[in-house]
Amino acid sequence: MTKLNDKVVVITGAGSGIGRAVALRACDEGARLALSDVNLDGLAVTADLVEQRAGRAPRTDYLDVRDRAAMADYAASVAAEFGVVNVLINNAGVGFYGFLAEMTYEQFEWVMDIDFWGVVNGTKEFLPYLISSGEGHIVNLSSMDGLVGVAGQTQYCAAKFAVRGFTEALRQEMILEGHPVAVTAIHPGAIQTPIARNAGLSGERDKAAYAEFFENHMAVTSVEKAANQIVNGIVRNRARVVIGADAKALDALSRIAGSHYQRVVVAITRRVNKKLADA
Repeated sequence: MTKLNDKVVVITGAGSGIGRAVALRACDEGARLALSDVNLDGLAVTADLVEQRAGRAPRTDYLDVRDRAAMADYAASVAAEFGVVNVLINNAGVGFYGFLAEMTYEQFEWVMDIDFWGVVNGTKEFLPYLISSGEGHIVNLSSMDGLVGVAGQTQYCAAKFAVRGFTEALRQEMILEGHPVAVTAIHPGAIQTPIARNAGLSGERDKAAYAEFFENHMAVTSVEKAANQIVNGIVRNRARVVIGADAKALDALSRIAGSHYQRVVVAITRRVNKKLADA
């Protein structure tokens, strides 16, 4: 796939952040959009922005990516409405900060169910339609935390490492079986999105302080830049797209230093936790 013009692009988690930015970037390229989210207010804003830019409204749906039956119905409905599905972007996800010893099983499962199983559900249900399109592409959102382990992100890393392995193995399966479906793993660093404000926290951590620190000191890459790189990754059939100087630096560090990179991450996390405690 070398262009998105007139292609049907499905994006989960399109109500804000990267999902919204990719929707706008894709509509600029002439794509026909099917957008979903659990946040209907945010989704409505995205839809209005798309219609203003493209002159046509996207399809919008409430969708909880954890609900496998709902995902199956959604995939069938989108394929029936548009007649084809070309691109699936499994973007829906949540963040969480806290150490394993202080979190509950329910908090761990919440992240895994959305960030990992949501990707599996979307991929599994849309895959037959993508194959039958003759020109399909699956884009799965992992993270820089799917490239390196980060203290305070045990379940998030577990989910994002799982997405990475799932995506890389799936790409190989499509090649081995000769299916016309490309597969791309996306590894963003800290992007300027509301993820920290919507994140879960364990223990008695201050959510406002965490969100403020993330937005003012960590999130250095714009959603527009991230969206551009994701779309470029689709049209160039990239196996992996690493977004942001922070993600690229940690990826390079882990390759050069091996497991010793963990000492650097521990030092950074210790500094962050001190600043959060002082806030």
